[in-house]
Amino acid sequence: MKSTSPIERSLPYNGSLDAEEHGFEQRSWSFRLSALYSDNLIAKVLRTAAVYLENNKEIPSQYPEIVPQNGINQGKWESREIDFWTSGFFPGCIYSVLETCIRYPGKSGLPHGAINPQIVVRELAESGRRWSDPLKGQALRTDTHDLGFVILPSMRPRWELFHDQDALKTIIQAANNLASRFDDRVSAVRSWDTFDWHDNVNITSQEDNFLIIIDSMANMELLFYAAAQSGDGRLADIAVAHSRTLMRSHLRKETCVRKGYQGELYSTPHLVNLDPRTGLIKETRTAQGYSDSSTWSRGQSWGILGYAQAYQWSGHGEFLEAACGLAEYFLLRLETAPDSVDRFTTNGTNKPRKLGRFVPLWDFDAPIENSKNPLRDVSAGLIAANGMVILAQCFTALGDHQRNARYLDAALIIVEDTLNLALAREKAHVMETDSEPFKINISGVGERFDAILKHSTVCYNSFSFRKNKAHDHGLVYADYYLLTFKNRLLQMGII
Repeated sequence: MKSTSPIERSLPYNGSLDAEEHGFEQRSWSFRLSALYSDNLIAKVLRTAAVYLENNKEIPSQYPEIVPQNGINQGKWESREIDFWTSGFFPGCIYSVLETCIRYPGKSGLPHGAINPQIVVRELAESGRRWSDPLKGQALRTDTHDLGFVILPSMRPRWELFHDQDALKTIIQAANNLASRFDDRVSAVRSWDTFDWHDNVNITSQEDNFLIIIDSMANMELLFYAAAQSGDGRLADIAVAHSRTLMRSHLRKETCVRKGYQGELYSTPHLVNLDPRTGLIKETRTAQGYSDSSTWSRGQSWGILGYAQAYQWSGHGEFLEAACGLAEYFLLRLETAPDSVDRFTTNGTNKPRKLGRFVPLWDFDAPIENSKNPLRDVSAGLIAANGMVILAQCFTALGDHQRNARYLDAALIIVEDTLNLALAREKAHVMETDSEPFKINISGVGERFDAILKHSTVCYNSFSFRKNKAHDHGLVYADYYLLTFKNRLLQMGII
């Protein structure tokens, strides 16, 4: 299989090839990612926080999840109940932009001199508190493995930015309840209790089944973080054991190679069912991917992020190897995707520009039904990009600057391509007024679109029940991982 390294593939973007021939100019990353430094990001979060807080009667019970790109709710957030696994991401968006305003005020995008930034900080802090306070009750649950997604995006910054002791207590409580789902016999945390939302699938017995999904790797950070904050090493031990079990159950060795990388390449299935008595694999399935044997792009990205975090917290080299092998395969599949993923634009000039190559298809093995508009999952690319930035940080710490550059460049290219392809045309801005501290104005062409980004896909397989088949829409965790990516770059001093 022919492959190209991400750095080589990006040459037309950074001008290393003839600019006139390819229609590209050499520009700094700050310029290429300038959309990250617009007040559009803060303004859209502020607008959603205010509008949907009103609809929630000041105490949220419903949390934004998707923004349809067509249909009756086109452009407006559709929400899910508080106990749905995505409820933590919108409060996380609030705290991500709040962290930018507090720690990196010059990079917030707020217009200098026109708006008092402390007014915006106070508004974000109050909105964050209102949206995240109800989530504290979710920390009491023992029926889900998604507590990391629900709790950490808001409670971690509440603790780190404001030294909120109640937030730390919530984190530790959630971690202990997640740990209660660990089973010594299989050396893993149970992901789901049942699986019965596919046609002809009815897995309900916990005595006979132990369901684990690759997404669980991204929830292990809750255990690592709580262990570090509380001194309870048992929580970290569980996270390490779970990560090792999934290396056996979920990592599929691929025979292909990628230029510049000597290690194993790995893909991952979505769901593995273990025998709870023996720990042996009973069956491999998918819930959200195209098929049981395909590579669902977001599942692959959860693996990249989860194993990068596992290495960062534990220092176990096997997790670094796993994260790299997953990342290399993800990049290989981007590079070798069908030509129909490429889009060309002139951006009002006579110089054509190619985009879309590094915005992943929703499943790397799914057939493309519409070659003019292939179904993508922007969230998968952004989750993977966050994992690759963590890998870059890890290799910097190891003194390996070549591999630091390899994964950092790949992450930056994915996000640049995502912004060029998927940034919603409608923009929001924070404006000064005489009667109020500030207001949100809308500019640009196109209809209302509440999310920052378009073109994510929750699921699009043939066997999920209809209600689970949301596709080609805005998605709250795509926005969340874009905002966290920005803060990671600022933390590293990249831009």
